[in-house]
Amino acid sequence: MTRSAAILLSLGAAVFVALLAWQGAGAVMAALASAGWGLALVAAFHLLPLVIDAAAIAVLVTPPGSFAYALRARWAGESVNSLLPAGQIGGPVLMARHLAQHGTPMRDAAAAVTVSTTLQSVAQIAFALVGLMAFAAFSTEGSAGATHALHLAALAASAVLAVAVAAFYYLQQRGLFGRFSRLFGKFFGPHGAMASAASADAIDEAVRALYRSRGRITATFALSFVGWVVGIGEVWLALAFIGHPVNWLDALLLESVGQAIRGAAFAIPGSLGAQEGGYLLLASVVGLPPDAALALSLSKRARELAFGLPGIVYLQWSERGWRRRRAAGWPLAD
Repeated sequence: MTRSAAILLSLGAAVFVALLAWQGAGAVMAALASAGWGLALVAAFHLLPLVIDAAAIAVLVTPPGSFAYALRARWAGESVNSLLPAGQIGGPVLMARHLAQHGTPMRDAAAAVTVSTTLQSVAQIAFALVGLMAFAAFSTEGSAGATHALHLAALAASAVLAVAVAAFYYLQQRGLFGRFSRLFGKFFGPHGAMASAASADAIDEAVRALYRSRGRITATFALSFVGWVVGIGEVWLALAFIGHPVNWLDALLLESVGQAIRGAAFAIPGSLGAQEGGYLLLASVVGLPPDAALALSLSKRARELAFGLPGIVYLQWSERGWRRRRAAGWPLAD
């Protein structure tokens, strides 16, 4: 973990603890406990967006890769992003590595994951704006002050995401991998580079080629957007089991703007503290008690643990299996 990541994680943890203490940890845990075994159903529901997100990666792989490998790669990458202090870089790197270990050329695997990650972020921004516009058009709940604060928070989060995505796309078009490979080589010598300059340049060309494939780009964006929309069901189910049911419009707002706030805090490992603060901001707008809002956030954290811990175990098992096959001279694909 880098020093900056450690500092951000510490700040996020401090905010997380402070919010729990402020609202009363006992009340929050009681609200969460009221869901009982319903939390298992909430976690199981997450399989739907996970499958859709895996499909968004699979359509970009050339030649078409196994959907099962894309699903496992997505699962492992999401687990790393949720539970390990690797920022939002560790997950995509491991997704590309996992695909490469199972038969996809590294050039194509890295390009597919890079483009998919970019388009998923674009879809996230679109989802946040759709949720905000739908709430503004159809909802009569919430005070004017709270609604104004919501608009500012949502627009600020979307703006941060948009700037980050635009910068990421710009770097991709200017040879992101080649530049980083040469930078690493300059500071750490040839053996310190992440890949040879020729290999990195090949990834850059594969990325640019994917962006020229309008059909696959459209399919990936559409699948990513659908994945975000399906996530509304997780919020709706969680609050129903917690004992504070909301309508679909409120669930849309909570998921769309809540995810945008979490995405804008991408530098904080797991967006710890930012997600909780976002749900507290949204709670006053949709008429949700603060303890229920924090219980909703904790239900998502519980789901991350339920999926993430097995995902990290699988990742370790898969890595060891790949190393054994490589040492034995076996084919890399299962």
